[in-house]
Amino acid sequence: MLFRNALIENAQAPVDIRVENGLFSAIAPNLAPENGEEVIDLGRKLVLPPFIESHVHLDTCLTAGDPVWNMSGTLFEGIECWSKRKDKLSREDIRERVQRCVRLYAANGIQFIRTHVDVTDPKLTAMQALIELREELKDKVEIQIVAFPQEGILSYPNGKKLMEDAVAMGADCVGAIPHFEFTREYSVESLNFALNLAAENDKLVDVHCDEIDDEASRGLETVAARALELGLFDKVTASHTTAMHSYNNAYVLRLMRLLKMSKINFVANPLVNTHLQGRVDTYPKRRGITRVKELTAEGINVSFGHDDIFDPWYPMGNGSLRDVVFMGLHVCQMMGYEEIMNSYRFITTNAARTLHLGERYGIVEGRPANFIVLDAENYYDALNRNSAVLRSVRAGKTIAESKPAETSVLF
Repeated sequence: MLFRNALIENAQAPVDIRVENGLFSAIAPNLAPENGEEVIDLGRKLVLPPFIESHVHLDTCLTAGDPVWNMSGTLFEGIECWSKRKDKLSREDIRERVQRCVRLYAANGIQFIRTHVDVTDPKLTAMQALIELREELKDKVEIQIVAFPQEGILSYPNGKKLMEDAVAMGADCVGAIPHFEFTREYSVESLNFALNLAAENDKLVDVHCDEIDDEASRGLETVAARALELGLFDKVTASHTTAMHSYNNAYVLRLMRLLKMSKINFVANPLVNTHLQGRVDTYPKRRGITRVKELTAEGINVSFGHDDIFDPWYPMGNGSLRDVVFMGLHVCQMMGYEEIMNSYRFITTNAARTLHLGERYGIVEGRPANFIVLDAENYYDALNRNSAVLRSVRAGKTIAESKPAETSVLF
């Protein structure tokens, strides 16, 4: 199959893309069609590697208001609401909701998802369901599963054993939530346990780290130090890190040295943390997102995630990472032309590094033929105009497509 006139990653000159046996076999200008080859003219549209959701909770998706709404809009009331909803969890319930959510993602060009799955459940119901779906949906979407202790490792009964069981079941990553543990001592012990568990089982790490407005919440330094000492480096991700927006600059200056040495990744969640954080502030109100601009300037890898889709922590969400990037650029004050033009990297190449996709990702000859086509010539226009994902191609096969809406102005 030959795709003609593609503008790959904001390129000004179009090229052609040949796909054979599910791989990119040739990428060059003016490729001659072979006998009988199907040819699709992309008409100078923007072509990107598939979008990547680097942080979401699929097990909680589409449950907002069931059984109660989060009225305060805080992280901690959200956890209380979810604790009540967990009583109704079943394998069928989770499977039905997750499949609906994955279809939303597919329509928006997302082919890779890292989901955090709550394992503070003696039955590990959600973990079992997500492992099944990971296998069933692998031809349409690649799902990475984080064993996530929503109510803590040390602060939840039998928390360590549940984490070990989840890893044994087949979780891809080990999680933690140090800021929710009962004490600072529990926080540090939980991180030591989580990173050691990952190292012993050759797993990735993704920690819900310092998702709080408290500048005294400093789990990040422990995560980075352990990643460095254990040699895990970029196999480790610190998600949220919203307390970092409250750290004093002198401390951040010292911390940056450790962060660069550790080579860990960061995931920011602009929609949800702008909504959740700063809830106890009067005025001025903190924006509630980590120091994306500063981390990026230091060469530290940062990607963006949706975090929640219509659940106890976020009462909206449609599976569009465009909304995530759009909000992130505003609240992080990254609105320079080049910053906007290249912001797709937060949900493509940067996220691929976070998920450790390696040579399985990217529009490069010999790699899997996974890509998306947007209704624009560059990402600046695509973001500004909320351009549709016209086509999502996985292993050379179209898995989703759409047509742009037509609007007539009658004056």
